[in-house]
Amino acid sequence: MDYTLLSFFKAMADESRLRIVGLLANGERSVQDLARDLELREPTVSHHLAILKAQGLVTVRAQGTVRWHALDRDALERLSKGVLQAAPMKPPVRGADEAEDKLLMGFIDKDGTLKQIPASRKKRAAVLRWLMRDFVNGRRYSEREVNDLIQQHHWDAATLRRELIGHKMMARKDRLYWRLPEVEWTEGTNG
Repeated sequence: MDYTLLSFFKAMADESRLRIVGLLANGERSVQDLARDLELREPTVSHHLAILKAQGLVTVRAQGTVRWHALDRDALERLSKGVLQAAPMKPPVRGADEAEDKLLMGFIDKDGTLKQIPASRKKRAAVLRWLMRDFVNGRRYSEREVNDLIQQHHWDAATLRRELIGHKMMARKDRLYWRLPEVEWTEGTNG
């Protein structure tokens, strides 16, 4: 989660601030109005408003000696879009069994990035099986599509693409690639 969302959630993790946002959603209010409606002291309300202003959620306009506070609906909408349009979560690292799960956790970060291509043939095969979860049975992929899927996890798509073919996990013809049935997969011939 990025810093903006984290600070937003921290700001909203207080009942009084949530109530202030609720009241401001119905229109402008002064500190005195809010203090009366919330049954809080004015300095306490001012403190909460300062936190909400720092998040860009509340605007202030002066009219004579009164300062009117309003909810910045555009800022709230931008933040909500940020929450709802966050990057999709990667599925957890899962292998064929508990031992493979443990092996994969040593090579794959929580964000789905492959730290390194394993040198060991057996470990490399486990990582390649994990990569294959992105490829759908029966679908043909252009080389560019294969590279894009692999590069979500590691920069060296060419090496990993060759390894997938070498381990008989994928086949290639006329610059098109497809997933082979798992019964054909091997531990590879190189390594």
